[in-house]
Amino acid sequence: MIFNIKARNETMVTFARKIGYRPMGVDAENEFSIARTLIPGKKYPRFHIYMKKNQETDEFEISLHLDQKMPSYEGTSAHSGEYEGALIDKEETRIRKLLTE
Repeated sequence: MIFNIKARNETMVTFARKIGYRPMGVDAENEFSIARTLIPGKKYPRFHIYMKKNQETDEFEISLHLDQKMPSYEGTSAHSGEYEGALIDKEETRIRKLLTE
């Protein structure tokens, strides 16, 4: 799922912390990667976001998905990811609600 949120003069790091995600780094396409696990103490399953800031509109473009497990084969990024559905919709709603409080 891809959606936009107004940045409100926030950095990507402060945005991540505000919504309960931890920074993971920047990928080869210069997108900031953040994640939030569903089970404390476990890496998976987790919500995973790639985001970048549009300087012209002052919005974060967010690409949200759910990683069910880690990549199956070394050197690949393939995983059991969900890009739509009720859980993804609920997480988008949670993020938007946190940013309006």
